[in-house]
Amino acid sequence: MPSTLAPVALAAAEPLIDANVVDYLIVALYFAFVMGIGLAARRAVSDSIDFFLSGRSLPAWVTGLAFISANLGAVEIMGMSANGAQYGLPTVHYFWVGAIPAMLFLGIVMMPFYYGSKVRSVPEFMFRRFGTGAHLVNAISFAIAQLLIAGVNLFLLGSIVQALLGWPLWVALIVAAAIVLSYITLGGLSAAIYNEVLQFFVIVASLLPLTLIGLHRVGGYGGLKDKITAFAEAAPAKAEVAPAAQQLESWPGQALTGFDSGFLSVIGIVFGLGFVLSFGYWTTNFVEVQRAMASNSISSARKTPIIGAFPKMFVPFIVILPGMVAAVLVKEIMDLKNGGTPTGGASGDVKYNDALLLLMRDVLPNGLLGLAIAGLLAAFMAGMAANISAFNTVFSYDLWERYIRKDRSDDYYLRIGRLATVAATIIAIFTASIAGGFSNIMDYLQTLFGFFNAPLFATFILGMFWKRMTPTAGWTGLVAGTLSAVLVAFLSKDAFGTASLGVIPLEGQGASFVAASTAFVVDIIVSVAVSLVTTPKPASELKGLVYSETPKEDLVDPDEAARPWFQRTIPLAVIAGVLVLILNVAF
Repeated sequence: MPSTLAPVALAAAEPLIDANVVDYLIVALYFAFVMGIGLAARRAVSDSIDFFLSGRSLPAWVTGLAFISANLGAVEIMGMSANGAQYGLPTVHYFWVGAIPAMLFLGIVMMPFYYGSKVRSVPEFMFRRFGTGAHLVNAISFAIAQLLIAGVNLFLLGSIVQALLGWPLWVALIVAAAIVLSYITLGGLSAAIYNEVLQFFVIVASLLPLTLIGLHRVGGYGGLKDKITAFAEAAPAKAEVAPAAQQLESWPGQALTGFDSGFLSVIGIVFGLGFVLSFGYWTTNFVEVQRAMASNSISSARKTPIIGAFPKMFVPFIVILPGMVAAVLVKEIMDLKNGGTPTGGASGDVKYNDALLLLMRDVLPNGLLGLAIAGLLAAFMAGMAANISAFNTVFSYDLWERYIRKDRSDDYYLRIGRLATVAATIIAIFTASIAGGFSNIMDYLQTLFGFFNAPLFATFILGMFWKRMTPTAGWTGLVAGTLSAVLVAFLSKDAFGTASLGVIPLEGQGASFVAASTAFVVDIIVSVAVSLVTTPKPASELKGLVYSETPKEDLVDPDEAARPWFQRTIPLAVIAGVLVLILNVAF
């Protein structure tokens, strides 16, 4: 959990990872490919739609893989491996409960509205449904969130460069930012998306050997369970290590939520994570939706998150298991989990965020080490590029064009987009220092999602299915929901270090679930109350924005019915749903 915002390391340090020339060559080859894709994509950028939305020309398999790769940044790789080391198997809930159902809902229900309305961003959809107030609140909050989350990815990307080369972290941050900036500025969203497809395969190829070798070192999955059990039994009481049974069973997930009651833990996971945080993130987060909106048809747009659901459900095996292995194999992580403060991490003292790096150091031979480093760099670059490319679209269209400089040429907004990319990257260097103060980066990220995504989802879902909801209710609900989440976070134990009041006896991700749930409920209550005393939009203005006012034929691709079952949205979604249900039962 965070204590205070720790200062980032400024001095040079001994490299954490002992890489050799083969490892460096592999990393250099990867960067050459990344820059090559940026240069190739630049040739296709002729206007702002090309730069911001890839000209709506990409096939479903490309956007589907990019949809997942954009999320395979800090959250997935370092955050989930940190969670695996700290909490164990209950971390799978972020995938099987906290992702797949919402991704399927996005593809089946919400993408037809986004894609069919031809909006260029999620805030623009809010403008059409609710008008200026809700649009402005959403656009500003989204822009701030992307700058903060880009800082997370940049901090971890800089940590990798520091661990590899021993550079001061501030130098590593600037170099890492420059690399990401160069290919987004060159090729816009197309460069980001095609790099994300490349990065997906690089990430899998790098983390799979790490998982297999790590499991082999602890005697397979059975040996891992035995070692976690022995560790939990021997841990000192002051370390507050969860019992082995809670670390090795996904349900009821008390190790993750911090609840004493198994029943309340299940409620927190299903409602707080599985409904509010998950649906709030996956269905309204423009970082993800932007990938689907770059598709070449409404059918491809609907299938984008559904295709992405298949690899997504198996990602836990290559990100959570290595964290669990590190907790019983890496000396520094074992010391940390026992309540110690070992030194030698990527930014000074060892944190759970270092679990993957330290496991790579201990188990991978040179060559595979270079591939793993390239995979981590790929993950963080994909995540940061996704945040920055979404930010520049919202800033250019939803803030600059709508409120500051209207009716300028397309070239003008294309230049603004590139300048916004540069500015966002520079700001991310500073927001990276905030991320450095959290022992487990997932605590920080889930807090941000509770602030920004949970109230937005409440407004979206109510406005999409209740035509009586008014424009005034749109922005008042958003503001009330966000403020309530911030209040719960500050009242929770240790949520923001010394700034927290500790009135609510919850910490970490359990507190985030409660904050998100509070934001959702408050937003709904305020929106309904305000709607009942204010004037709604006429029904004629709600076509394509509200479910009941939109003809069913506008929500589907008329040609899809003639395609084989494996190219249709609903059959693919059903198969994904059955598979994730089986995984929930099995683990």
